[in-house]
Amino acid sequence: MATAAEHPRDSASEEKKLGTENVETERHTIENLPDPDAGLSDEERAAHDRTLLRKLDLALIPWLSFLYLISFLDRTNIGNAKVDGLQEDLNMSNGQYNESLTIFFVSYSVFEPLTNVLLKRLRPSVFLPIIMIWWGICMACMGLVHNYAGLMTARWWLGVAEAGLFPGVNYYLSCWYKRSEFGIRAAIFFSAAALAGSFGGLLAAGIAQMRGVGGKPGWAWIFILEGLATILVGIASYWMVHDFPAEATFLTPDDRARVLRRLRDDKQASASHESFQTKYFWQSVKDWKTLMFAIIYMGADGSLYAFSLFLPTILQNLGYTSTRANLLSVPPYAAAAIVTVFIGWLADRTQQRGLCNIFISLFGIVGFAMLIGSSLPGVQYAGTFLGAIGIYPCIANTISWASNNVEGVYKRGVTLGFVIGWGNLNGVVSSNIYRQKDKPRFLLGHGVVLAYLTLFLLGGSIATRTMLIWENKKRMAGKRDVWVEGKSEKEAAEMGDQRPDFLYTL
Repeated sequence: MATAAEHPRDSASEEKKLGTENVETERHTIENLPDPDAGLSDEERAAHDRTLLRKLDLALIPWLSFLYLISFLDRTNIGNAKVDGLQEDLNMSNGQYNESLTIFFVSYSVFEPLTNVLLKRLRPSVFLPIIMIWWGICMACMGLVHNYAGLMTARWWLGVAEAGLFPGVNYYLSCWYKRSEFGIRAAIFFSAAALAGSFGGLLAAGIAQMRGVGGKPGWAWIFILEGLATILVGIASYWMVHDFPAEATFLTPDDRARVLRRLRDDKQASASHESFQTKYFWQSVKDWKTLMFAIIYMGADGSLYAFSLFLPTILQNLGYTSTRANLLSVPPYAAAAIVTVFIGWLADRTQQRGLCNIFISLFGIVGFAMLIGSSLPGVQYAGTFLGAIGIYPCIANTISWASNNVEGVYKRGVTLGFVIGWGNLNGVVSSNIYRQKDKPRFLLGHGVVLAYLTLFLLGGSIATRTMLIWENKKRMAGKRDVWVEGKSEKEAAEMGDQRPDFLYTL
C-alpha cells in the first residue's frame, strides 16, 4: 500500500477532496509509517540518521540563512543611510526620521501572526519567493523617494512584505528537526542577522562611494542596489526553497519516511497533516507560555532593534566619520554571530535554554551599563561588543525555547507568530528612544535598552524557567494524568503540549 510519504502530491489533493475523513486516514498512515531501516543495527540506524541530517542541513540552512541576511540587511540599512545624509537630503526632522523607523515595525508586527498560516497553506516554495520579490521592490523604491511621505509609504509596505520571513522560517525549520536539534539550526539561521549588521556596514561604506552617479546620493544607491539584489534572490528562491517534509522532492521516499518517523518519535505533531481549525488559534491565545515567551522575546527584540538601527549613529557621535562609523560597526556584529551559534549548540547539547538566556543576557546588561556609565570612546566601544553578545544569541535561543514547548503544527505556528510579532512591535519603542537631542551619550536610549534586558529578558527567562520546572514536576508526579481520563488516544494526541506525558524543555 502506498504511503503519504511516497505520493505526497496525491495525498494533498485527496485531502482537499475528502476533507476531515481523509485527514483521519492520513493521521493513521503517519502512525504506521514504514521503517526503511528495519533489520538494521543501532549503529547502522545512527549512521543513516547522521547522513539524513547532513542532507537536510545542506538543503535547508544555507539558503534560508542567506534569505534572512538579506531581510535584516534591508530593514536596518536605513541606519547606514542616515549617516550618509538621508535625513538632510529629504529635509526630515529628527521626529520624522524616527517615525520612518517606527512605521516599519507597526506593519511588520500586525501582519506577522497571520503569516505562518499562509506559509502552511501556500507552500514555502511559493510564499517565500512572493514576499521577497515584494520587499525587494519596496527597498528599491526607497532609493527613489524625494520626501518624507515617500519614505514612510515605502517603509510601511516593506514591513508588510518582510513580516512572513522570520516567523515563517523558524516555524518551517521546527517542522523538520527534533526538538533537541532545532536550537543550533535556528541559531545559525539567526546569526545571519549579526552577519548582516557586519556585512551591511562594509557594503554601505562601499556603495556610498557611488554618490553622484546618476545624479543620486550614496544612500539612495544603498537602497536601490540592495533592493534589486533581493528581487533576483526572490526569483531564485522558487527553486531553492523546499516544501514541508511529506512533500519535499529533494528526498527519496525512504528519507521522507525517516524524517516523518523521527518527528513522530519526538512526539511532534509536525509529522502529521493537521487541518487548520480555529481551536488551534485559541489554544495559543489562552496558553500562559505564549505570554511569557512574548515577554522574553520583547526584551531581546526591543534591544536588538535599538542596537542595530542606531549603532552607526552611536559610533558617529563618538567622533568618527560616516564611513569609519559604518566600518567600526562590523566587529561587534561578527562577535555576536560567533556567540549566537555557540549558544545554539550549547543549548541543544544541555537542553537548558532558559539558563543560556539568563547567562548570556548578563553580558548585554553589563555592556549597556558601560555605555551609560562612561563617556570614554574605548569603554563605550567595548560596551557595544558586550551589548551585541548579550542580545543576538537570546533571539534565536528564545525562539527555539518557545518552539520546543509548543506542540501542534498550527498552534506552534500561531504562537511563534504572536511571540515574534509582539517582540517586533517593540521596535516602535526602539525607533524613538535614541533622540538627536540626547547625543553624544544617548542616556535615555541606553537606559531603556538596559531596562528591557533586565526586566523582560533576564526577569522573564527566570520566571518562565521556574514555572516550567514546577509544571514538569506536577506531570512527573502524575498530578496531570486526570487531563486524559476518558479521552481516546486520538483525543489525547490532539492535546499537543497539554498531554501529561509531554515534558517541557527548560
